Amino acid sequence: MLTPYSRPKEPLVPPSRSLRRSAALLTGVLLLGGLMTAPAVADVRAAAAATAAVRVNQVGYLPDGPKRATVVTTAAQSLTWQLRNASGTVVASGSTVPHGTDTPSGQSLQVADFSSYREPGAGYVLAVDGSSSVPFDIRADLYDALRSDSMAFFHHQRSGIAIDASLVGSAYARPAGHLGVAPNKGDVSVPCQATVCDYTQDVRGGWYDAGDHGKYVVNGGISAWLVVGSFERAKRAGQEQALGDSTLRVPERGNGTPDVLDEARWELDFLMRMQVPEGRPYAGMAFHKVHDAAWTGMPMRPDQDPQARELHRPSTAATLNLAAAAAQCARVFRPYDSAYADRCLSAARRAWTAAQANPALYAPASDSTGGGAYDDTRVTDEFYWAAAELYATTGESAYRDAVTSSPWHTSSDAFSAYGFGWADTAALGRLTLATVPNGLPATDVARVRASVTSAADVHLSRMAAQGYAVPTPADGYFWGSNGNIADNAIVMAVAGELTGDARYRTGALEAMDYLLGRNALGRSYVTGYGETSAQNQHHRVWAHQLDASLPHPPAGSLAGGANSGLQDPVALEKLAGCAPAACYIDDIGSYSTNEVAINWNAPLAWLAAYAAERPAGGGEPPTAACAVTYTVDSVWNTGFTATVTVRNTGPTAVDGWQLTWSYPAGQRVTGAWNATVAQNGTTVTARDAGWNRSIAPGATASFGVQGSHTGANPAPTAFALNGGTCA
Repeated sequence: MLTPYSRPKEPLVPPSRSLRRSAALLTGVLLLGGLMTAPAVADVRAAAAATAAVRVNQVGYLPDGPKRATVVTTAAQSLTWQLRNASGTVVASGSTVPHGTDTPSGQSLQVADFSSYREPGAGYVLAVDGSSSVPFDIRADLYDALRSDSMAFFHHQRSGIAIDASLVGSAYARPAGHLGVAPNKGDVSVPCQATVCDYTQDVRGGWYDAGDHGKYVVNGGISAWLVVGSFERAKRAGQEQALGDSTLRVPERGNGTPDVLDEARWELDFLMRMQVPEGRPYAGMAFHKVHDAAWTGMPMRPDQDPQARELHRPSTAATLNLAAAAAQCARVFRPYDSAYADRCLSAARRAWTAAQANPALYAPASDSTGGGAYDDTRVTDEFYWAAAELYATTGESAYRDAVTSSPWHTSSDAFSAYGFGWADTAALGRLTLATVPNGLPATDVARVRASVTSAADVHLSRMAAQGYAVPTPADGYFWGSNGNIADNAIVMAVAGELTGDARYRTGALEAMDYLLGRNALGRSYVTGYGETSAQNQHHRVWAHQLDASLPHPPAGSLAGGANSGLQDPVALEKLAGCAPAACYIDDIGSYSTNEVAINWNAPLAWLAAYAAERPAGGGEPPTAACAVTYTVDSVWNTGFTATVTVRNTGPTAVDGWQLTWSYPAGQRVTGAWNATVAQNGTTVTARDAGWNRSIAPGATASFGVQGSHTGANPAPTAFALNGGTCA
């Protein structure tokens, strides 16, 4: 069994995901032919050693965000770091902190922290001990382009529609695939595998799952949930305009519906087409998947695929994925298209009822010819997730009872050490119940939210123990590790939203640093982003390494990442003996380290939208009249806690607030709750936590800070709210 660790269910490298490839190894070697003559292991390692010893986020850093770099060095003592601007002038300096040997990478490391430097600019370089990083920027709009490009990935992956040059450029334009136009057999009228059904189904549309032409409901469900969820979260933060209509390169732009929802709808329509019709056996269930009868050759555009397509038998897991994604659809789409919301809710209810009637219809692990099995024999977590979505959307007692009676509702294992994924979905139900208003008792909601912050704390502790600050265990480098890292970053971001604790935002942003180059290989895993980025991801169309007339992957696609399992012939040949965090090669033949997948790009897009957020209009929040009370709650030898209460004394609500003050005796903030707090010198800036962004006239918002002091601890005497002086 090709699994990196032993547990009942594997989220990102289940036996099905591993064996889907091992079943095709022999044909894969034949199809990929000449790829096996690449450099020897020694050459690959030499290339890795030649990368810059100072590893940074190769795109850059946000002015108000964390700014840390990792230095590969055998030195045991602290080293001096210098931050130089594009002119070569030293603008900041300091000392590194030795980390010692980093277990996942096998490297001796030190860490440089230059977070206190906030001046925007381009072409910065960090120099340490004779080595320099690649150039990077510091700017507030750092993630704007990635927000768009990472979401555009899904448009490129659309099935059943022409990909137009006016939207993607001529290199990526292609005819519609799998619509029955020769040589396609098409997805408009697909028969089932033998003995599964005796009719055909229209299952056109949706997103191709990965680098092949398969479409899987369980992976599509979680991916659609993340894409729609990115908009739902942005709306809670008052940032939905950045994902609104005419913000993405999609053919539906200008239709009055947010573009990110238009993109998700392409997949949601497919998911609902996979539902078994009324009057048929297993009515209301969802077919598990559709793909070619045999593995598709490489390279191969979808419109040129001559193989027959097959529907695979329904499964309980797929049905509950449909129920969850469709219930979320009904909630989020309602303000924009109520008729479509009704359609989604109807499909969700039918799927839930069908899953209850067929609670143990599992996809067989042996069904891995032509596509992954995506088998799953524990679906209690899917029942919990689907019930949570239906309850959050409808408020109905039947769904509430399904939530509260689920063993997952009180289980501490909802957030596993390895994050969440298509086969581990209990965490998705928790995230929804923690963030979407619902009728659960306040104590229940508090416990659910506490479980989110506890999971985030685990991720932060793991990051603190590693030289590259990766939110995954040391043995967490498996198939799709980058998707897992992005998923864990989402948990931290949501914890920050719930608590206002800036540590969680820092953790989420540092996970992005890892994906964009601050890692064991000094490589950005996102195409088109960074000085040294992936460009030969495993894909049937983005196959320039195989055919020079075909393009490299478009900007914004995320490679699977380091995988110590080495589950493909190229990785086995070229990466033997690699340290877990270095088991990656940018080769189109290495599908176990370098494939793309919708469930990896979905959390990347979520994170990019989160990281790109700033006050509406790009400026600071509007000024407001206010009064502030600063109360020191406790003081000890070197520390203190204080509560800050701001009252809106103006005639209109404050929607989005930022409070600033200066400490008169050099106190330093070390923690905060119910607000996002940062400090530069003596100046402290506190921003709303999202859920408390609005202060009505006469109302208050309170938050707490913890800090350190030396000697006296006088309270600050002047405060400003959104630029306006407070009384």
